[in-house]
Amino acid sequence: MSVFATASGVGSWPGVTPRQAAEVVVGELGGALAHIAELPARGVGADLLGRAGALLIDVAIDTTTRGYRIVARPGAVTRRAVSLLDEDSDALEEAWEIAGLRGGGRVVKVQAPGPITLAAGLELANGHRAITDPGALRDLAASLAEGVAAHRAALSRRLETPVVVQFDEPSLPTALGGRLTGVTSLSTVPALDEAVAGPLLDACVDKVGADVLLHSCAPELPWNLLQRSAISAVSVDAGTLGAADLDGVAAFVESGRTVMLGVVAVTAPERRPSAEEVAAAVVAVTDRLGFSRAALRDRIGVTPACGLAGATQQWARTAIGLARKAAEAFAQDPDAIGPG
Repeated sequence: MSVFATASGVGSWPGVTPRQAAEVVVGELGGALAHIAELPARGVGADLLGRAGALLIDVAIDTTTRGYRIVARPGAVTRRAVSLLDEDSDALEEAWEIAGLRGGGRVVKVQAPGPITLAAGLELANGHRAITDPGALRDLAASLAEGVAAHRAALSRRLETPVVVQFDEPSLPTALGGRLTGVTSLSTVPALDEAVAGPLLDACVDKVGADVLLHSCAPELPWNLLQRSAISAVSVDAGTLGAADLDGVAAFVESGRTVMLGVVAVTAPERRPSAEEVAAAVVAVTDRLGFSRAALRDRIGVTPACGLAGATQQWARTAIGLARKAAEAFAQDPDAIGPG
């Protein structure tokens, strides 16, 4: 059974208290796929791109009026990112120890921006996106892969448990589609060729030394590219899937890999759904793939639709709990789940 054919959170979490977040995540997902919590509400160095400041090897970042840029030497922003990641790792280790999970073989997930999204979001010294410079793109991907590999290995030693990796790629469809904006209306950003993006992703997968999940809440994922890649699993917002996407999902699953379906709302709905209703939302997607439910029971995972940074603390706990219960129901007896 795939390590990703279970429940997990996407990564981001509400609030500014790492220990509280880790306690909830481990408490709800310790028997599934727990993850290191990301708390972007803490500001600089804690968001998706800022986290990279703690992971990149021999590459430093600083802030600009628009976001982050690559700089020659590490400064306050890099140090802050490192400090925040250390806090998150300490909190997860403490919660893991209290839960009695050390050395028990339960898998943990760490998240990082993917190489395409990172290069699309970071600026060069001249203000242009790093993705516009082929050399900068390659160097960033190599630096990221090395840093994530080191982070994964260090956390695995601390927790005495396997650790897998999630690369967040919300900008991947936009970059491939040539829809990234330039510094001005006259400075366009050419579409990234799949022949460039694919090898970069595969190089990162090869370097991290563990199973890798690619996550994106964005629509129009490049399923043909993902099918050819070394990615072990893909995590998507189920609400973005159209007919063409379902064909891609089916082919990806048929290749023996896993798709994690984001079916739980990221903010509290007017009426709280039951676990049975969430499980029904899963089969509403899987029943359109052309396989029996039994054939998919070890190839489908369940998550919130996207990150939970905008949720209340109460709903964040509820959301991952619902995902866990729905994943358990699908894995145990998918044929018993009612229609979506």
